[in-house]
Amino acid sequence: MIASERFERAAVLGVAVAEETRRLLSRHLEDREEDADGTVLVDVPYPDAAVVATLLDVAAECFGERGSSVEETRQAALETLLQLAGFDEESQLNRAAPSRDDGRR
Repeated sequence: MIASERFERAAVLGVAVAEETRRLLSRHLEDREEDADGTVLVDVPYPDAAVVATLLDVAAECFGERGSSVEETRQAALETLLQLAGFDEESQLNRAAPSRDDGRR
């Protein structure tokens, strides 16, 4: 496999991981809490929590995220994923996402 194919596959995997994380978090956003500093707290119950933790571990490895603990590493990966998946105003996917006129979100 040539390098360009590997990068293309990695990009597709990265977007898939970001979108799956976005989907799972979206399912649980209705019960969110917001801290005074604007941090949104989302309780993700099992089994979705196990999937989210695994996705964050994969993302941390892919993005080269490091922290002093597993939780800090996952938090750094989550921030990057949220930017990529469009929960952030600066998301790359916000600019590239096709518009939907069928009423779905």
